[in-house]
Amino acid sequence: MDSIYLTALLIGLAGGVHCVGMCGGIASSLLFSAKPNVGRYRLLSAYNFGRIFSYTAAGALAGFSGSVLTSNHMLSSNILMLLSSLILLLLGLYIGGLTQTLTWLERLGGHFFGLIKPYSTRFLPLDNALKAIPYGIIWGWLPCGLVYSALAWAMTSGSTLNGALVMFCFGIGTLPALFATSMSGQFIYDLFKHPISRKIIALVLIISALLLLFSAGFH
Repeated sequence: MDSIYLTALLIGLAGGVHCVGMCGGIASSLLFSAKPNVGRYRLLSAYNFGRIFSYTAAGALAGFSGSVLTSNHMLSSNILMLLSSLILLLLGLYIGGLTQTLTWLERLGGHFFGLIKPYSTRFLPLDNALKAIPYGIIWGWLPCGLVYSALAWAMTSGSTLNGALVMFCFGIGTLPALFATSMSGQFIYDLFKHPISRKIIALVLIISALLLLFSAGFH
């Protein structure tokens, strides 16, 4: 697997703890609000399909934007890589509670999400799994520093297709934590949200960012 796709996958896996806080409650509430005849795995799978579809679409836009910037010499690929690594570093510090730098990005994304969020209620109650797909598509735009960090990597991918693949890999990486918390009950949910879990994941992301900066030649 290309290193940029692997990085995106690892960001998703490592940031799963953060995903639990942002999306885990939403996914869990889906199962409680769903009609009894709707299979839990089908419902959750459909919701995550929609969520990852939105990530992939956003990745395509980010990849396209990055390719336009570099092809027109507005930014070099090295500068994009530097910015992406720095955003990943800030994300680690943010999850660890050491800075609130990324909150402005989430507030900015919140304006757009506020416009589309009301449409999600049109698919409730979830009396069939197909309704969970558009529901997941809408909630896939929930403002999240972790997603924005991955999108920064998508911008460095060089093309629309590569950007889409980066965010697809990121979305796949977030699945284990979300499925575990949604299907395993309150104990797993509390475990993932524990402050120690967040500190560990923050350290992983910070070390990853520093290694990427070093490997890219910024040392």
